[in-house]
Amino acid sequence: MRTNHMESRLPTKDALEYFPTPPWATRAVIHELLLRELIDLRSKRARDPCAGGGHMALPLRESFGHVDVSDLADWGINPEIRDFLEESRERLVEDGHQIPDWVFINPPFEQSLKFVLKALEIATEGVALFCRLGWLSGQERYHTIFGPQPPTFICPFAERVALIEGAWDPEASTATDYVWYIWIKDAFPSEARPFSITRHLRPGMQDLYSRLADLALANPGEAARRLAARKAAAAAKSDQAALLLEA
Repeated sequence: MRTNHMESRLPTKDALEYFPTPPWATRAVIHELLLRELIDLRSKRARDPCAGGGHMALPLRESFGHVDVSDLADWGINPEIRDFLEESRERLVEDGHQIPDWVFINPPFEQSLKFVLKALEIATEGVALFCRLGWLSGQERYHTIFGPQPPTFICPFAERVALIEGAWDPEASTATDYVWYIWIKDAFPSEARPFSITRHLRPGMQDLYSRLADLALANPGEAARRLAARKAAAAAKSDQAALLLEA
């Protein structure tokens, strides 16, 4: 395996952005879009190079015939440690891997463009990016992606998909909107159809695509615990400031 030289340059876990994707959110785009557009995912190979705790790999394995996972760090599932931004088809083959048909990613936001470009180089059939709605804006992304090779489908969730750092809490809430950006290589927008197709993921996706087995990956109540800790810290700071003023 050619991983040692990459491991020496990897950042520490504290420097990484890790926001697990709720399993139902991946399951929704697979069932609502990909299984309706593609004939047989069971014959396809998917790769998740930002595997985290396996929250995306779980629903991928339900539909794809083969799923390969890797990450820059081990978040509890013992993935192969690989730097996706240094990846190539040639390196995968040299290291004994097969080239994926599909790459699914929920990358660090600041590096998301680099991840998409790398995924489009490696995947033979398609790329699925889970990212904020705000990823649609930005001049660099327009000139690099949305202009020359826009997504085939843009799939916004009608309901909010709640993410928190380092854990998945099904009870969390959010004000951030998330979207699946899907590139199908043999169906890129062209001169005849120059725009991406918007396919809304309708209300009720969380209820429809949640599974009891998903709870093995969950940390229920974590968002509430963090909120309580922040409030307690703020109150302690306020009390300390008040004491200083009285002194």
